[in-house]
Amino acid sequence: MGVNNGSALLEEKQQETSTDESWLSQYRQLAHYFSLLCFLLIIITLLQTLCLVQITLVFQSQSTLQETKLRDLTHSLEKLNQSYNLLFSQYPALNQYCPVSNSTTSERVCSPCPAGWTPQGEKCFLFSQDRADWISSQYHCMALGGAVVTVRTEEEQVFLWKKARSLSQGDSYWLGLRSSGGDGGWQWSDGSPVEQGPGFWEREPDKTDSSELCGRLTPGDTYTRSWFTYRCSNLLRRICERRQASLQ
Repeated sequence: MGVNNGSALLEEKQQETSTDESWLSQYRQLAHYFSLLCFLLIIITLLQTLCLVQITLVFQSQSTLQETKLRDLTHSLEKLNQSYNLLFSQYPALNQYCPVSNSTTSERVCSPCPAGWTPQGEKCFLFSQDRADWISSQYHCMALGGAVVTVRTEEEQVFLWKKARSLSQGDSYWLGLRSSGGDGGWQWSDGSPVEQGPGFWEREPDKTDSSELCGRLTPGDTYTRSWFTYRCSNLLRRICERRQASLQ
């Protein structure tokens, strides 16, 4: 009995020792996996930190670059504004073509025609409000860099007729038409004969009439019959023309 009891106790101790060794082995494996997991977490954290640092550096670099570009653009804009204002101070005539449209911001709106002139085709036209005789009207237009209007095309005639109807309420305007004297011929203000351009007479002028006559535009019902003869000494409004401004 004593021997059997001793053998049983020895087996129990061996089983307990085996169990302890098994738990110890599992504990060591868990510790190893835990250490490996911690190592991986540290590596991931370091990589994330490096990425954040790199992103921050890139952002700061781009921000600095953008600030530099913005500063350069602002400086260039200031120089352009200075040159822009200097240009208008040195050449006051430019104010005719680029008047200030906004007094608060000093914004300008430019046009190929001076202020008050109407662009059409390659010309600018000015319809006056005051009245003068034909010669005085020519001088007024010349003082503005133009001449009393010369009609070369049907398109111009239609434009002048429509514009005159909208502005004059039936009033008449001097054209650049004038009888050339004793031969009864008619010329434009630039010296060219009327025969070189289209005619829109209400009644053809009498070429044998030696009176000092000039041509007027009276906007009636149709543009094809709106030219009339009139004594040059009478007072009428006028239509001035000039070439549009060009950078060429």
